[in-house]
Amino acid sequence: MSVVAIIPARGGSKGVPAKNLARVGGVSLIVRAVSAARASRLIDRVVVSTDDPSIAAAARSAGATIVNRPPTLSTDLATSESALLHVLEQQGGTPDIVVFIQATSPFINTAELDEAIERVRSGVEDVVFSAAETHAFLWRITDAGAVGVNHEPAVRQRRQDREPQFRETGAFYVLRAAGFVRAGHRFFGRLGVTIVDERTAIEIDTVDELEMANALAPLVDPSLEPHPIDVDAVVTDFDGVHTDDRVLIGADGSEFVTTNRSDGLGVRLLRESGMPVLILSTEAHPVVSARAAKLRVEVLQGVRDKAAALTGWAEDRGIPLERIAYLGNDVNDLGCLAIVGWPIAVPDAMPEVIAAARVVLDTPGGYGAVRELADLILTTRSARIDEQLEEPWLYPSAVQS
Repeated sequence: MSVVAIIPARGGSKGVPAKNLARVGGVSLIVRAVSAARASRLIDRVVVSTDDPSIAAAARSAGATIVNRPPTLSTDLATSESALLHVLEQQGGTPDIVVFIQATSPFINTAELDEAIERVRSGVEDVVFSAAETHAFLWRITDAGAVGVNHEPAVRQRRQDREPQFRETGAFYVLRAAGFVRAGHRFFGRLGVTIVDERTAIEIDTVDELEMANALAPLVDPSLEPHPIDVDAVVTDFDGVHTDDRVLIGADGSEFVTTNRSDGLGVRLLRESGMPVLILSTEAHPVVSARAAKLRVEVLQGVRDKAAALTGWAEDRGIPLERIAYLGNDVNDLGCLAIVGWPIAVPDAMPEVIAAARVVLDTPGGYGAVRELADLILTTRSARIDEQLEEPWLYPSAVQS
């Protein structure tokens, strides 16, 4: 059976401006949704419907096909179903199964998603959607006061005596496509529920929910070892990254820092692989210049707006920001961390930096953090090259030597 995932992601958002590009755990919501769908063993193609060029660029870089959503289907009143039907019309031909994924749910578990697809594929159900089990007592407020919705207030049952109910999470809906086209709505035929982990059942519609999701990310995001960091350039801060953020001051006011030889070898290995490396520092000091010269890498220092400097550097070299890894440790790195595809922090970084990072390294700054990052990147690059050699038809633009 053919299975197509469709992710509607319009640019307009009232509760959280540019919501689909907001980051949770250092990764934008749209990239999280595309990545979850692409990780499925059952989904053949991932399509993002959007009216926003920035969302389209992010989704395309994550591996999605883009369908341009017309203005009439991008208003606050437009339904998600209308976007799904538009994609099916534009793509030509109806797949067997449509997987409707909402980017506002950042913690989609691929195993749970595949379970839902399998159930529709088997013919057991026509629609399977994500839901979290709940035993909550619900109330409705009326002019006469509060009224019990799913319970009788005069009979206070224990949790174990109450039949569980299921709260729709909004993360995904797996639909038999022909039935969906006929019904024009996501709920038709025989309905089923895939029960998801309650910790992941958050849907982001407000700034508070976005903050909650970022707090949850370290607890519920899957841990990947080693992290597959696939990038085209590496940019690092200096103090607290190449050094341990301490400074020795002589009686004459001269300053000294310590660096790590293993970091130097890691940078050399990156350079030899053809990867550009930049040191970007707010401080302007001869020691920064000396270390960059020793490592034979570019350096920009005395920079007040690091994000603007990084953007200019990337544009000059034709490197998309989403293909850059930035390693930082302090609040003056937050601007850079917010614009690159791989925001990375050392483990002793400031809490705000840890929260903004997609990956937090194991090694502190000044003790081999840069080497750890280099090894992760080069491991990913080596694996990708091996895959290209084994399956070159997947990489038609790859040039083999």
